[in-house]
Amino acid sequence: MALLTEANIPDCRSDVFLLLGHVLEKSRTGLLAAGGEQVDAVSEAIFRNLLDRRLQREPVAYIIGEQEFWSLDFMVNRKVLIPRPETEFLLERVISHVKNRSIPAGRFIDLCCGSGVISIVLALELACSVEAVDISAGALQVTRDNCLRHGVDNQVRLICSDLTSCFHSERDVALVVSNPPYVSRRAIRDELEPEVARFEPRLALDGGEEGLDLVRRIRVDLPRILKPGGVVMMEIGFDQGDAVKSLFQTGIEGTPSFNEVEILRDYSGRDRVLSAVIE
Repeated sequence: MALLTEANIPDCRSDVFLLLGHVLEKSRTGLLAAGGEQVDAVSEAIFRNLLDRRLQREPVAYIIGEQEFWSLDFMVNRKVLIPRPETEFLLERVISHVKNRSIPAGRFIDLCCGSGVISIVLALELACSVEAVDISAGALQVTRDNCLRHGVDNQVRLICSDLTSCFHSERDVALVVSNPPYVSRRAIRDELEPEVARFEPRLALDGGEEGLDLVRRIRVDLPRILKPGGVVMMEIGFDQGDAVKSLFQTGIEGTPSFNEVEILRDYSGRDRVLSAVIE
């Protein structure tokens, strides 16, 4: 732990427990209960190797190959972003909306699915089918593995596509949930921690100069596929609420408009989720 502290790595105590628990196949409680036991030489060598990787600022989730999300374990690698609590908030709001408000019958789409956590949680919590869309074949393989792990491979359909370009203009989609790339290039260059900037996939982070390139494309294209009364709920950056709300409130000539455009704040009081209904 001292080595991680000297390297200014935050939350290093938790990192040590996760790495050692991974090597010894023990939970945190199991490690505490086994505090007086001697670690064998092979396990110690493996642990030191993992510790060296963490000292290089590689995220623990990539080192051990999984991340807890929604109280479930998901496989992750450097093809996908590591799932974060902000996306749990998005899912809470989506599930609440579907259960408590009327939405039309139709297809559910997870746009920019990454590791598949959104698709899988929706399939489990709502007993529904979901179409998981990503431009990255590597990300879709991670989604496939996670679907198999959680027994929803028959509910989640994988689609390799640049956003909605593969869909016909039939307006038969009832719900689009998305966690698109929304980090600005300045933030990637100057603000992100090394764990993110050096190890997480640029494709899944880079939202252009202002972080809104993909959001703008999604705004333009959704009226083509969302049916009347269809809903979009999208994770956004904490400082993007006003800009994203304006994008979705501004009509585009010749296409249906969005109503009930809201920016939902997370538990820290920060703008986090766009919610909008199409006419």
